Formats: sequence, C-alpha cells, structure tokens
Amino acid sequence: MDDAAKNAGSDRNLSHQIRQALIAGKEELFQIMQEQSAEVLLAALRNPAIDEHHLLALFNRRGLPVEVFSAIHRGKRLLEAYPVKIALVCHPETPAHIALALLPQLYLFDLLKISTIPGIGQDQRLAAERAIIQRLSAQPLGNKLTLARRGTAAVVEALLREGLPPVVEACLDNPRLKEGTLYQFINSGTSTAETISMVARNGRWKGRPNIRLAILKNPRTPAVWFTLFLPVLPPVTLRELLATPRLTPAQKDLVRQALAGKGGAR
Repeated sequence: MDDAAKNAGSDRNLSHQIRQALIAGKEELFQIMQEQSAEVLLAALRNPAIDEHHLLALFNRRGLPVEVFSAIHRGKRLLEAYPVKIALVCHPETPAHIALALLPQLYLFDLLKISTIPGIGQDQRLAAERAIIQRLSAQPLGNKLTLARRGTAAVVEALLREGLPPVVEACLDNPRLKEGTLYQFINSGTSTAETISMVARNGRWKGRPNIRLAILKNPRTPAVWFTLFLPVLPPVTLRELLATPRLTPAQKDLVRQALAGKGGAR
C-alpha cells in the first residue's frame, strides 16, 4: 500500500472517529475521553450527551491538547457544573489566562485550597491569594479564623493588618507566618496591648530575639513583659532600649531598674 492510500485510510478512520464522538452515548463517551486526537476530543465536547462526569474523567489525564481547554472555557454549558471549574483551574496544563478568568467565580475555601496546592502555577496561586484578600473584609469571624490557621503567608499578613485579637492569636500558630511579618505587625499602629501580649505568651515566638525587642520597644506593651523579659537581657541591649524614644516614662523606669540590677545604670 503506497503512502497516498495509507493517508486516505487514516483520514477515513479519523472522520469515522469524529462522527462517532459527535453521536456517542454516555458510556461510550468515557472511552472517547481517553483519545489522543484533538479533533476527536473537540468533537466529543460538542456531543449533547457530554456532562461533568466525562469532563472530570478527561481532566484526570495529562498531555491534553491546549485547544481542548479553550473549547471547554468557551462552551458555557460545559462550565455550568462547579466541579468542572475547580478541575479546570487546578489542572497543571490549563492555560494561565483561563484559570485566572475562572478564579473569581470560586468559593472562598476552594480559593484557599488552590493557593496551597503544591505545584500549582505561580500565577494561579497569586491570583487565588488576591481573590481571598479582596474578600476578607466581608467575611464572618469564623471564616477569618480558618483562613488565619490555614492561609498562605500573604493571606496571614493581610489578616494581621486587620488586628482582630482572636484572628491574630490564630495567625500566630500558622506555620506559614514569617518572622518579618510579625515584627512589622508589632511595630504597626494596629497592634494593641492585648495582641502584643498574645505574641509575648506564644511558645513559638516569645523566645525570638528580634520579636522580644520589638515587643519591648512598643509603648503599648504591658509592664508585665518588661518585668519578665528585661532580667535576661545584657546591659548593652538594656541601654539600647533606654535610648528608644517611643517608650513611655514608666517603661523607661523599668529598664533603668533592670540596668541598675546589673550594675550598669547610667
């Protein structure tokens, strides 16, 4: 058989597969979802019998033609099922512009899941974080507490800026919270005596030198933390604290007493 005959036979076979994909029943469509040909898959997407279960089966595959993602995104009927939107956003081969267009349509905790999935595209992760942060002000306390415990570093930072004491306390135990973020929070106008005390009591953070110094340089820090932290500090650090202009007169008196106790009063 010469090449022309082979090509003609191949074309006839492809045409048959495309026609079959257009009229196949629900069970046969599951088999067609395993096809490699973009033409056959695109024909299957036009089949009136296709539903979310077929699409979810399709998204279990890798190496899908990019035209398939575009066709699903353009076909409003194919995106009516919410699980399809989730699967499309989470698929590692979905073009970034399609995933970004769908993210605003997702529920808050699905956005949270997407922002923490290992291997998710950087653009998708950042967009999911932004979508969460944009919705924070309208969220009830329970949702904010969940986000504080499970959110990414960017989400936790945004929650700390709100300064709600129960939320701050939940943020402190989030493994993604960065020391620099907490340091900035303590030095911000949002921190209060209550939230500073939460940091000072927290087992993970209270022993960190930079965090302790931030606590001791804040005029809103309750006196009890000066009483507990100052005795373990060297005279050079106590003199540094004494020179801090933000401290109140009462706080400076506590520093002087601690420095005198070490024989270093000035």
